[in-house]
Amino acid sequence: MDFAFDARTEELRSRLLAFMDEHVYPAEEVAEEQRAGLASPWDTPRVVEDLKAEARRQGLWNLFLPDAEYGAGLTNLQYAPLAEITGRSPHLAPTALNCAAPDTGNMEVLSQFGSDAHRKQWLEPLLAGEIRSAFAMTEPDVASSDATNIETRITRDGADYVVNGRKWYISGAMNPDCAVFIVMGKTDPDGQDIRRQQSMILVPRDTPGLEVRRAMRVYGYEDHSHGGHAEVVFTDVRVPAANLIGEEGGGFAIAQARLGPGRIHHCMRLIGMAERAIELMCRRAVARTAFGKPLAQQGVVQNWIADARVTVEQLRLLVLKTA
Repeated sequence: MDFAFDARTEELRSRLLAFMDEHVYPAEEVAEEQRAGLASPWDTPRVVEDLKAEARRQGLWNLFLPDAEYGAGLTNLQYAPLAEITGRSPHLAPTALNCAAPDTGNMEVLSQFGSDAHRKQWLEPLLAGEIRSAFAMTEPDVASSDATNIETRITRDGADYVVNGRKWYISGAMNPDCAVFIVMGKTDPDGQDIRRQQSMILVPRDTPGLEVRRAMRVYGYEDHSHGGHAEVVFTDVRVPAANLIGEEGGGFAIAQARLGPGRIHHCMRLIGMAERAIELMCRRAVARTAFGKPLAQQGVVQNWIADARVTVEQLRLLVLKTA
């Protein structure tokens, strides 16, 4: 089995590693200082816009999107090691490259399944990094990992659809730049084929009846860097029928197309986080002395580092094979 990356991936890796060293890592402390002075914890530090401008200038932009018309035209296997590098600075790098969730998946949906009007109104500003978005699938009262359980209703009423339901852990919803939600719900709740009951529809944030009720925590933490996770309630939210993505009953298939690639992206970013942690662990082990010798010379510390290295190598190979 050939474990090497192809020439284009290696070239992009080299450029991205240099971008991280020259721009992203130095911006981490700046971003933290700026966050402390923001009016809202959900606002974006100014330095992020500087990073985005530099990434665009260097052609390190929309790398995630396999559609060459809109993105870099990379396969998942080519993009995976780039996602790993961005994971080394998860609060800055993905956003700097316009490769942050949930916008990545939403852009994939719009590029693959959206109408020309959808692409003009929503995809183009997302591709340009001018707005952010949210994806509303998960619900509190059902096991939403099985999307056939979803209870939100999308009901046809003349020239419109009316959305009613409650969603939570909706990524990106707290971001003040979040301009649109892709909402998954049932247009045919009694349909015989449970995988044809669901549809997806675009709901602009300022639509009456859409309420971003509160920010939610995951294991005690709020994710301020990507727009948080929120409880969102839709009460008689009325949007034009043209806002439907694809056809009625196509929502389940669209969800599978959207979520599959994103799992690879997330896993590789986590591997990047783990790699940086191992790096810091090794530096600490060499620099810190205890009981008369560096930690690096303590057998148990060497074992911990070795165990971490083996685990990360296994996981990387598994994710790349999946990609």
